[in-house]
Amino acid sequence: MKNINPFRHRKLVGFFAFLLISAGVFAQTNFSGTWAFNESKSNFGGSQFRFAATTMVVTQDANTLSVESTMPGRDGGEMKSSAKYTLDGKVSENPMFNTTRKSTVTWSADKTSITIASTMTFERDGESREMKSSEVWKLSEGGKVLLIESTRPGPDGEMKITVAYDKK
Repeated sequence: MKNINPFRHRKLVGFFAFLLISAGVFAQTNFSGTWAFNESKSNFGGSQFRFAATTMVVTQDANTLSVESTMPGRDGGEMKSSAKYTLDGKVSENPMFNTTRKSTVTWSADKTSITIASTMTFERDGESREMKSSEVWKLSEGGKVLLIESTRPGPDGEMKITVAYDKK
């Protein structure tokens, strides 16, 4: 029978424990999927403006979050938009309306949610106006529901809404 060096055995167990813990610490939530708007789980905070995509297709890899959104159009048709965000803290630029939306994504400490902080600059009557907003994305109900908590300025102060999407 071969003798097992207890010191070496402890080193191997410690090494594998480190790998398992590290994998859990560095794992980040993946928001990929096809998501359908759920009005009953959403909260528009009394706002008369209920702008929400009816569906979103989200793809994510280690470096990028891509979002394809479909919204109702004014003519009864559909309006589609797309956005790409880097997940490394660098600024992403996406066209929106007649301007560019500049956004930075940051992960929560536990890697379970992201915050997308955005700025858009509008020109009106020769003046520049800047609008800042933020979105916190997180999964609930075991990853079956995507919640997007948005904060942006409104005419009567800060406006907060939560839009819920069910995974298809």
